[in-house]
Amino acid sequence: MEEFTDKTIQCVDCGEDFTFTAGEQAFYKEKGLDNEPKRCKACRDKRKEERNSRRENYNRED
Repeated sequence: MEEFTDKTIQCVDCGEDFTFTAGEQAFYKEKGLDNEPKRCKACRDKRKEERNSRRENYNRED
C-alpha cells in the first residue's frame, strides 16, 4: 500500500498555498486520477459556479 503525506500546492488562479491531504491523494489514486489539483477548493468552486451559470444562461436562450 502506498503511503501518502500532505502536500502543499500553490493555486494557479489565486496564488495561495493549499494542502493536498494524504486522504485526498489516496482518493485520487483510487479513482485513477493521475494529476494533482491545480486550484484550491475556493477557486475550484468558483469555476464550477461560473460554468453552471454559463450553462443556465445558454439553456434560457433556447
